[in-house]
Amino acid sequence: MLREQLKNLFPDHIEEETPAESVSNIWLQDEPLICKYEKRKGKPVTIIEGYSGADEDFKILAKEIKTLLGVGGSFKDESIIIQGDYRDKIMEFLKGKGFKVKRVGG
Repeated sequence: MLREQLKNLFPDHIEEETPAESVSNIWLQDEPLICKYEKRKGKPVTIIEGYSGADEDFKILAKEIKTLLGVGGSFKDESIIIQGDYRDKIMEFLKGKGFKVKRVGG
């Protein structure tokens, strides 16, 4: 509906096709990433580790995950720490990116 209204307002505009999934240039590894759940200071956190590529790629991945979930987190000691228990959503996201993921604990 909104698209039709925009076409009426801007008839000369050529609409570009946007890819459904943004493809990033993150290196995919053969080894599975480890996705585990811990409690730190009484708060639940999801930890992703086991990435053997460049740290910059892993930081980009961390940012994408935090943006997807709308939560805080950090990148420390070659692992991504996400606030909250989001193992299922994170594993689904990583599999969609082409990573192999292994669930540890629980």
